[in-house]
Amino acid sequence: MASVLLQSVAKAYGETQILHGIDLEIRDGEFMVFVGPSGCGKSTLLRSIAGLEDITGGELRIGGRLVNDVPPAERGIAMVFQSYALYPHMNLYDNMAFGLQLAKVPKAEIDTAVRHAARILHIEHLLERKPKDLSGGQRQRVAIGRAIVRKPEVFLFDEPLSNLDAALRVRMRYEFAKLHEELKTTMVYVTHDQVEAMTLADRIVVLQAGRIEQVGTPLELYEHPRNLFVAGFIGSPKMNFIAGELAAIEAGHADVRLAGGLLMRTLVDAGRVRVGDKVTLGIRPEHIRTEGEGNQLQTTVTFVESLGGTTFAYCPFPGIEEALTCQFAGRNGCDRLRSGDQLQLHFPPEALYLFDAEGQALRRLAAPELGA
Repeated sequence: MASVLLQSVAKAYGETQILHGIDLEIRDGEFMVFVGPSGCGKSTLLRSIAGLEDITGGELRIGGRLVNDVPPAERGIAMVFQSYALYPHMNLYDNMAFGLQLAKVPKAEIDTAVRHAARILHIEHLLERKPKDLSGGQRQRVAIGRAIVRKPEVFLFDEPLSNLDAALRVRMRYEFAKLHEELKTTMVYVTHDQVEAMTLADRIVVLQAGRIEQVGTPLELYEHPRNLFVAGFIGSPKMNFIAGELAAIEAGHADVRLAGGLLMRTLVDAGRVRVGDKVTLGIRPEHIRTEGEGNQLQTTVTFVESLGGTTFAYCPFPGIEEALTCQFAGRNGCDRLRSGDQLQLHFPPEALYLFDAEGQALRRLAAPELGA
């Protein structure tokens, strides 16, 4: 195992800057996930750690050793790509053993390593098969096994589940979690799927345009996003944002005036903004209620998605570009909602987020009961 330390790491292609001074410590044995929209630099950052991309600024250390100019094969890492990249003419055993054979590792040691990796991944019974005889999930396990036999200090995964169907992705998330628990090795995992990030990560790095927006545990990012970008990226469905104006500030709370004069009380520390400032109110769909005192609004349902245990209602509201998204448990009667129905909504003050004119979050003084 080894830690990974990035200090002011930059990457540019000519005049085009891709990574802008990345500072990050990945702890020994940690499962770290990079997330962000397409083009944010997450795969470039991973490939820079691997040595497949030369960094153009800063320092990169693996296990305390400066590796800026160290070839990929000597960095103590193993990388699993989106594409399985298996040799089609070899059986699984030979695919997993090939790298060790090239390194002239003794045959008995290779056999022990391959069978140990196969046992961890539950593919012992498939070792004589060719890749064409396997499912996508089994092929990905072989690719992971090929990495395991090298006994790396750091595993790097570049969107390894993106080629799999939805059901298999769920299963493989479970397999990755078990793998990390068993190997206890540092793992860095890139994905655009925030569900993968939330379920697998010890900590998540949220990237945008080659910069780190926030680093934290999944729950920290969900409950305390640093800015509008993180708040909108973490959570599914994404957080609702409503434009407003700060109407009043008192100890322990602040009132926001929305379009039409509607006032919403928030439990935030608004000490660094002033009455009259433009602000953005945020609330997650799962925190909206149909009962409660204060912070109420009337709206009309325009579209309903009923998924059995969960119902999503979409409602127009002034100050929001898209329809307001509300998520309800199906059993509370909201599964019978129809387009055109009138709906009274309650925004619990403790569930509201507030962002200043620059999109930076104001500190919340309470957190919602998520199961309420």
